[in-house]
Formats: sequence, C-alpha cells, structure tokens
Amino acid sequence: MQLCSLSACPDRRGLEVRYYSHSGNRRATPELIFARPVNRSIRWADIEALFVALGAEVSEREGSRVGMFLFSEVRVFHRPHPSPDADKGAVASVRKWLDEYGVKP
Repeated sequence: MQLCSLSACPDRRGLEVRYYSHSGNRRATPELIFARPVNRSIRWADIEALFVALGAEVSEREGSRVGMFLFSEVRVFHRPHPSPDADKGAVASVRKWLDEYGVKP
C-alpha cells in the first residue's frame, strides 16, 4: 500500500486515509465505512470531512443534494435530514466509490 501525505498523492490511488473526523476520532470514519455489515450510524458530516481530506471539492446542489468532485469525476449524494446519520445505501455507495480508487482505511 502506498503511504504518503494527501497532497503528495495526486491520483489518490492506494492511499491510506489519515485525518480527524468531526467527532474527533482518528481514522474512525474510514473504518466504519468499510465495515461489514454496513454501519448505519455514521454522521454525514464525518463522511464529508473524509472527502475533503482526500481533496474533494464539495458543492451544494438542489434540495439536500451535495456534489463531490474527486478522482476527476462528480458524484451526487443526498445529505440526510432530519437525522445527521447517513443511511445504509449512501454508506455502501461511498464505500464502493472509494474502493474503486484504492482508498482503504
């Protein structure tokens, strides 16, 4: 596995994620995203923080949609409300996208 800082890995492939989540737990969000079965208690704000740590540009869309520009593509997700927790489908989509580019916890 390639180990480097986020800025030193421009393609972000094979990157070991190191960052602090909003809840303050080092590496907690990536481990929860890749856990099986799908965890349904991950705060959406922590998922957004992970994307930002990977170099994503976050853009607000219509309604509760949020766009993530990362890996030279845009993915649109639905920001959960009124609960702050991401649903199982969103977590599975995030995991699949990160896994496609070799991002591991």
